[in-house]
Amino acid sequence: MRVIAGKARRLLLKTVPGLDTRPTTDRIKETLFNILQNELYDIRFLDLFCGSGGIGIEALSRGAREACFVDSSRAAAACVRENLEFTRLASQARVFSCDVMTALARLEKEEPFQIIFMDPPYGKELEHQVLAYLASRPVSFVDQGTLIIVEASIETDFSYAEELGYAVLREKNYKTNKHVFLKLQRKGYDL
Repeated sequence: MRVIAGKARRLLLKTVPGLDTRPTTDRIKETLFNILQNELYDIRFLDLFCGSGGIGIEALSRGAREACFVDSSRAAAACVRENLEFTRLASQARVFSCDVMTALARLEKEEPFQIIFMDPPYGKELEHQVLAYLASRPVSFVDQGTLIIVEASIETDFSYAEELGYAVLREKNYKTNKHVFLKLQRKGYDL
């Protein structure tokens, strides 16, 4: 796994040993960032279920001002920290080694993230839990401009998203997984 473009281009990233994480392949990451290329400059980026941090590090390399990384695994958090030091991007990052819901509660009073990316373990409906949480309360770090991207298995059903108050802007399908692009559109969400 490597950084594809930007100031840390071509640097190889460490991955978390074992089978508990599945890093986004370089090809899928490149497709994702081709879609996002005009949205990254000077933004705040939140990488949930971050594994080795490859997505958030790519965002920083391509011009994001700040990135926050969240993973409950201590090994993953340590790997992210090593990768941030190696790429010289650590000064622009914060790493939370806790479960995602705890991290979201800690972030509640912060300024908005322009992009939130999540790649939860497949088949556990964790993306549904996070989306429900974000839609159920007026957290300061999500506004109507926040783009939320979920990486999920190709079979994952997002038919509930509209009922929660999200607009599904785009779905990019790959062989075994997909990226779903959402924005919170719920009426009465006072931001």
